[in-house]
Amino acid sequence: MERRTIGAAALEVGAVGLGCMPMSWAYTGSRQRGEESLRAVHAALDRGSTLLDTADMYGPFTNELLVGRALKERRSEAFVSTKVGLLVGEQHIVANGRPGYVKRACDASLRRLQTDVIDLYQLHRADPEIPVEETWGAMAELVSAGKVRALGLCAVGARSARRSGARMHDGTIRQLERVQQVFPVSAVQAELSVWSTEALAALLPWCAARGIGFLAAMPLGNGFLTGTLTPGEGFEPDDVRARHPRFTAEMMAANQPIVAGLRRIARRHGDSGDHGDEVTPAQVALAWVLAQGRHVVPVPGAKRERWVTQNAGAAALRLTAEDLAEVAGLPRAQGSWD
Repeated sequence: MERRTIGAAALEVGAVGLGCMPMSWAYTGSRQRGEESLRAVHAALDRGSTLLDTADMYGPFTNELLVGRALKERRSEAFVSTKVGLLVGEQHIVANGRPGYVKRACDASLRRLQTDVIDLYQLHRADPEIPVEETWGAMAELVSAGKVRALGLCAVGARSARRSGARMHDGTIRQLERVQQVFPVSAVQAELSVWSTEALAALLPWCAARGIGFLAAMPLGNGFLTGTLTPGEGFEPDDVRARHPRFTAEMMAANQPIVAGLRRIARRHGDSGDHGDEVTPAQVALAWVLAQGRHVVPVPGAKRERWVTQNAGAAALRLTAEDLAEVAGLPRAQGSWD
């Protein structure tokens, strides 16, 4: 697989990563099976998808434990990314950016991941009660201690920005400018996909201008852009999509033209014979993300070997100028978190 670099430290990863969260949290609990997920992680590494993205809050904790089982055998082949800063309660999630907590959380993640160093340690959310510089300073000390190789920041939630009338990622950019004064940011993680393009306006260029890697979260639109979801089929109560306005039966039906467009492009590439027998809408969606810049690494979530293999194949798909123009002309997605 093509390799891409993250940040000024030029940390190398496969062009397509693996988001491990669905294996343990937030999606369809009845389909989460540890051994099947473990096979998916191994399949990703086999195909060059070296970036494994997890967080201590996923589960909580069980996702890091699962990834750690794979790392025990194949640590040298993987690029390990995990996150800190959020605590999961019974019915709520709270931020904790206290320096002492950050250091204890890192040690706990190292134990669960069965490794002595985390390649990329990301601040999941800043704690409103603690200056972000203090949290970031504690994370920088972990780099000095040899427990972490590089630091990253996850984008501020979008809903607050929309309510205030600000641009989507203004809050994230302000945080980035503050923490950059303390220690270099190697990567920023934020949503980017064919149906969520807001990062293209300011955040992606901001990262490109500073040599900062961009990890594209939800590049398959929470599964919608794969074309495998049926409108009206519904979701289990613990699935985040059960409460997402874009995943009501009405909105899923209204947004089908987006998937149809991806399918048309996929069919053209499949018919050309240049990319094997079949190209899928998901691969086109990932190839579009890859085409947004050499500093961009999509991190699609998956928990089955079949999807991991398909996602990795997108790294070899090259979209033409005609393809990119067709994607740009697709209807805007209807429905939002608002």
